[in-house]
Amino acid sequence: MTIQLMSFIASLFLITPAFAQNAPPLADLSKYDYVDPKREIPTKALEKALTYYDVYYNKISNKNYLTVIDFTQASNNKRMYVVDMKSGAVTRYLVAHGKGSDPSHTGMAKKFSNVEGSNMSSIGMYVTGGEYSGKHGRSMRLVGLEKTNDQAMDRAIVVHGAWYVDPQYKPLGRSQGCPAVEEKYINTLVTQLKGGSVYYIWAGQN
Repeated sequence: MTIQLMSFIASLFLITPAFAQNAPPLADLSKYDYVDPKREIPTKALEKALTYYDVYYNKISNKNYLTVIDFTQASNNKRMYVVDMKSGAVTRYLVAHGKGSDPSHTGMAKKFSNVEGSNMSSIGMYVTGGEYSGKHGRSMRLVGLEKTNDQAMDRAIVVHGAWYVDPQYKPLGRSQGCPAVEEKYINTLVTQLKGGSVYYIWAGQN
């Protein structure tokens, strides 16, 4: 692990105190009325992500984008929502879930885990880490901030491109727990989201 990555991770502990247990209420959501003008993102998920974004605004390194993944939807839906926090515009992408979350390969993620070897997706609030080049090419680390995902770094749960994330596959292929995306979009997503942006994976949890 590089010194830069270690320093980045250490800085994240300043913005992780018991968020899942006692998420502070957002005083004025109306300041974000410009976000998601077409109302595509599930309200509860977006409110959760915006709450984190607002409360820890001064500690968030990349304020330009916010991501919400909705794992209540089938995998063939574009259920990854990337919000441009300057304009409020939303871009949607396909995203895979883990094999262990959908062992029958129905396209619906039903089970989630934070355990190494489960091959399941992990839900909850993340911030993005840095980029690196691995077996899947250009990729981006994720740092889990809740008890449901705080093993993400050890499990190597990252954003990467995958051949099996393609609209021709119905349902999409599955990952080993990573929120894998279409290969043609990985450069765009890593460039926009890396370096400490809010990244929330929702599956209907409160």
